[in-house]
Parts: sequence; C-alpha cells; structure tokens
Amino acid sequence: IETARSTPGLTLLEHHFAIDLVTTGKLGVVTEDRVLGAYVLESATGEVHVFHSDRVVLATGGCGKVYLYTTNPDSATGDGVAMAWRAGASVANMEFIQFHPTCFYNPAATGAEARSFLVSEAVRGEGAVLINDKGEDFVKLSDPRGSLAPRDIVARAIDREIKRTGKPCVYLDATHKPAGFFREHFPYIHERLLGFGLDAEKEPIPVVPAAHYQCGGVVTDMDGKTTIRGLYAIGEVACTGLHGANRLASNSLLEGNVLARRALQHLLHHHPPGKPTPDAPDIPEWHHGDTTPPDEQVVIYHNWDELRRLMWDYVSIVRTDKRLRRAATRLRNLKKEVREFYWGHRVHADILELRNLVAVASLVVDCAIRRRESRGLHHTLDYPKKDDRFRKDTILRRF
Repeated sequence: IETARSTPGLTLLEHHFAIDLVTTGKLGVVTEDRVLGAYVLESATGEVHVFHSDRVVLATGGCGKVYLYTTNPDSATGDGVAMAWRAGASVANMEFIQFHPTCFYNPAATGAEARSFLVSEAVRGEGAVLINDKGEDFVKLSDPRGSLAPRDIVARAIDREIKRTGKPCVYLDATHKPAGFFREHFPYIHERLLGFGLDAEKEPIPVVPAAHYQCGGVVTDMDGKTTIRGLYAIGEVACTGLHGANRLASNSLLEGNVLARRALQHLLHHHPPGKPTPDAPDIPEWHHGDTTPPDEQVVIYHNWDELRRLMWDYVSIVRTDKRLRRAATRLRNLKKEVREFYWGHRVHADILELRNLVAVASLVVDCAIRRRESRGLHHTLDYPKKDDRFRKDTILRRF
C-alpha cells in the first residue's frame, strides 16, 4: 500500500465501490464483446460515476466472507467474480474452496475479528495436537498422521467431529510442551490469545475450520486474459489453473506476482496507453430507477447472516447432494429478495456486497452440484472417491 501511494502517476480512489462492468455485449453490440469501463459508487457522496476504459484489471481477492467463519478480511466479498460473471465472463472451479483447519473460536465474540484470528499450521508442526472436549486425539481416526495430515484432511476431520458431537469447536493442545515453549516459538499468537484471556501454555486453544482461499474464479489464460476482450484478472479472483483442485500456500504469490507482471506486459503490448479502441459506443449515464434510501437496514443484515450460515452448514467442508439442493433452494429465494432490495432503493456498499455474495455463493453451489466426485477440496459423501470422468475444469458460461 505504501509503495502504491508513493508511485507517481498512480491514483488511488479510496472508499469507491465498483458496481458493474460495462461491456459492448451489455450495450447490445453483437460483433465483439469487450470491456468499456465500469459504474463506480463514491461512498462518501452516494454519487455513481462512469469510468471509461477498454483496459480493466480485476485484482479484488476472494470470497471468504460468503462463509460464517473465514480467515479473510471483511472486504473479501467476491466482488470481482460477481462483476465478471454478470458481464458475461466465464467462471470455473468455484467448488474448490480451501478451509484452514485452525481458526481461533471465541464464543463470547460478536465481531468478525475475533473469529478470524488464524492459529498457524506451524503450531501443529511443533507438536500441538487436536483434541475433542474429552481430550481424545480424534484426527488419528481419519489419518495415521493425525494433526500433521494435510489441511483438507484435518479440516474434514474437525468438521466431522463437530457434527458428531454437536460441540461448537475442537481444541488445539500445546500444554504438554515445556514451560515457555509456546511463548518463545509463537510470540505473536501467544500475545493475541492472551488478549482474549487465554494462555495457550496452560489451556487448549478452541478452534474451528475457516474458509481460507478460493481456488477457482474468473477464467484466464497465462497472461491474465479473461474471455472478454480488454478484461484481465490476477490473484485470487482469477482461475488460472495453477491451483488445480487444491492449493499450496506459495501459489498465491505466484498468481499475485508473476501473473500480474505477465498481464501487464500483455496489456501494454496489445492495448497500449493513449490508444483507445476505435468506434467504442458511448456508455450511458448511471440510471438505477429508484433513489429511495433504504428503509430497513436489518433486512440486509438478516440476509447476510442467513447466507453465511447456510453456506457454512450446507456447502462447506463436507457436502452432500441433499445439502447442496437445500442451499440452491434458499439461494434462489435470497437472490429474489436481494434483487428487489437492490432495485427498490438507492445503492450503497452493504447492498452491493450482499448482491455480490449471493451471486458468488450461487456459483459455488452450481459448480459443486456438477462435480459428482470427491477431488481435492471438494468432498461429498454421495461420491466419496475420485472419478476421472470429472478430471476437468468445472466451467460456467453465462452466454
């Protein structure tokens, strides 16, 4: 951020919210679909601006806030994926959501911050063991490596234990280590936990799995190009194929750095600055139909909470056809309610984020329903094994 602020020629517009991309396809031009710009809300004034550009890069991150528990920041509401989908870009592999096994669980907390505190895998690497409320090492029932098994296996074991016992969490126990060990090896985690009134050297850490990383996204090639001319996507918002059905931690750096450089090189070569696309149609001014202020904000918060809970209960670590169908049914109703609220009131950031979250949740469910096997991060009890007939991308196309 500091580098961006100090870079000459780079303008940062904080507290602005991109509502939708504008493309030739949306304006009725049929010869070629290409990006023309975007409608952008200025939160401070409520004014919606038209941004003209035939070169747009999405770098909006993932969609972790679609789930009840997540390690992601509050801004990870899937905005880029939702905008690209509405604009007609192809989206793929949204069923592959990586869950981190150990997110601190604080039952007294109401804010997202406490629940999104990540307890590093390195804690397990140094000998901490996952146990249930009876002190049993339940992960070894799923894998002989126990707490040292890969993320997806450990996350599924925790999910199974929570569902079996009805308890809200499990525990990460490092109390058997020598005095001072945890404080010395994990000073930051130790201090954060002390801030919540918990001393990890004396008592186990309550943890739950949390949505961590979106492996699918807007389909791109190795230059960051999407299926719409002039529209690029880099980082977690993009589906490059580099993750496959699972994710290694360092791959996010590869996608965020290497792919960004490749996208920039391609963009500058094929869409040089100062040479706008000839004969581009005019973008009409923003017209929403209703500028009435929202009358009941509680509707948004209720729908947001319902969405995150249904995704956590039905479309998280372990899935079934029945759960996915239930999620699809509720999402259809939520989409209708959100659409009515969106068109019936003046737009603002909360309704825009909810609109995007419902769209992305629907993409996750649609992709999950289509993959009738268990592979990587997608695990379903109805199809517990791999089936190589599905060894391919789950691609959703709008048109």
